[in-house]
Amino acid sequence: MSDYKYVFGPVPSRRMGMSIGISPIPEKYCNYSCIYCQLGRTNHLTNKREEYFNINDIIEEFEKYLNEDIKFDVVTIVGEGEPTLYLKLGELIKELKKKTTKPVAVITNGALLYDENVRDGLKNADIVLPSLDAANEENFKKINRPYGKIKYSEVVEGLRKFSKNYKGELWIETMIIKDINDKEKDFIEFKSILNTMEYDRLYINTPVRPPAEDYVKEPSKEVIEKAVKILGGISINSLLSEGFYSRVKDDYEAIKTIIKRHPMNQYEITSFLESRECDNIENIFNILEKDSDISVIEYKTYKTYRLK
Repeated sequence: MSDYKYVFGPVPSRRMGMSIGISPIPEKYCNYSCIYCQLGRTNHLTNKREEYFNINDIIEEFEKYLNEDIKFDVVTIVGEGEPTLYLKLGELIKELKKKTTKPVAVITNGALLYDENVRDGLKNADIVLPSLDAANEENFKKINRPYGKIKYSEVVEGLRKFSKNYKGELWIETMIIKDINDKEKDFIEFKSILNTMEYDRLYINTPVRPPAEDYVKEPSKEVIEKAVKILGGISINSLLSEGFYSRVKDDYEAIKTIIKRHPMNQYEITSFLESRECDNIENIFNILEKDSDISVIEYKTYKTYRLK
């Protein structure tokens, strides 16, 4: 596949444009196993921070990637698990910022913001995007399925403390799921929690890609409009994104490098291949269907492809 282990993309982000991704965490190492996760269930549920990969190796690979002269808008630390589990996250952010003038963002589930060391490590990021999907302990456990020792009250207090001191852009994201946290009372309760925090944007998301659990469904358009009105947020579904990119020359391997971290539906793959002037699109789909490393999920009337 690719000779890059930690750097990928750029991939389209509806919030930030074209994003170069940095993955400092092994595949599916996370302290949540969210029912809506587009990567599927968490294989390695942990809350222990470690230096999973040598930071110098990550930075060297990033420098090499920049030499490709690829256009991008932002560098995003996200990867295949929860990035705050990376012990040297703060140092990684500082080193990335030395190599580029583009903003450095971190997408996190926010679970470890109760840890002062994590909050301190994130302070040099230009943008931090934590998730908060629940307004109470019951829904927190139901939606996020956290590592056993993580308490909802600590997660909220950690985000609150971080929001009061962080000088960069804080964009909170919440996932609205049908019949779980999509009632007006849920939005009102959630708004009361948000009112205790200081943030720049609130993004309201829905499970547009195949979730980890089949019972997870999108709420109606009317419900999302109500959430936007009550919470004062931005519906991510209303935002547009550009296409995918890969420096990998082989079309099939290029797709695999992308879906390792970002699932693609059949239309996105077709558009990606057409942009590369691929002349055997049908054959590539046939190979994808037979590849034992790839899950093909029928969701919302179309197929989505992600690495197992």
